[in-house]
Formats: sequence, C-alpha cells, structure tokens
Amino acid sequence: MMEDIHIEGVHEAYFTPTVNFEASTGRCEISGESYLEETSKFYARLIDWLKRYIANVKGPLSFDFKLSYFNTSSSKCLVDILDVLKNYQNAGGEITVNWYYDDSEEELEEVEDFILETGLDINKIPME
Repeated sequence: MMEDIHIEGVHEAYFTPTVNFEASTGRCEISGESYLEETSKFYARLIDWLKRYIANVKGPLSFDFKLSYFNTSSSKCLVDILDVLKNYQNAGGEITVNWYYDDSEEELEEVEDFILETGLDINKIPME
C-alpha cells in the first residue's frame, strides 16, 4: 500500500508549500508559497510519488494547486508535475486539475502559460 505525503508548509528564509497527497483517494494538493533552496529535490519526491501512484494504483487523480506565490524554479517543477499528469491522461488515466488563483491578471496568465505548455485542461478557480 502506498504511503500518503503530508508536508506542513514553512515560512522562514525560504517558503515550503504545504503538500497533501492521499493514495487512497487520489486527492493531491499543493498550497501556500513555493520559494525553496533546493526546489528540484523537494519536487522530485512529489513527482516520484505521482509516478508510483500511476504505475501501481492507476486510480483517478484530483490535483488542486492553491499557491499564492511560486518562484521560477518552482514553476519549472510545477510544469514537470503537469507533464506527468498529462501523460497519465493520454494513457487513459482520469485527471482533474484545479488551479485556484487570486484575482490578479499576472497569476491568471501564468496558469494560461501552463495550459499552453502542457496541453492539459486546467480548471481556473478564483480564490475566495
């Protein structure tokens, strides 16, 4: 049985997002701020979990992004996650991706860029 991932967000010199990936439900969420010292190392663990979920569980995935801020290196890793989800969808996997954004034109443009870059349908949902 797969382990869940629960990481409590941290705000210190760098910002670590809160992460909740649940293997039993396929619900995944990344929230808060992502400005890390070792960004690729942090996200590699999440991408590895997704790949193992896809290979072993093969269930539906519901992914919520609720990031109020992320830097350029985080953005690249988020694209890597979206690419894994798109590949799973192309192989017949059931995917739902929701991106919660604050009411800023800049953030909405970033989500549009992710859609263009990955070809993945992403539901854009304003944060309340």
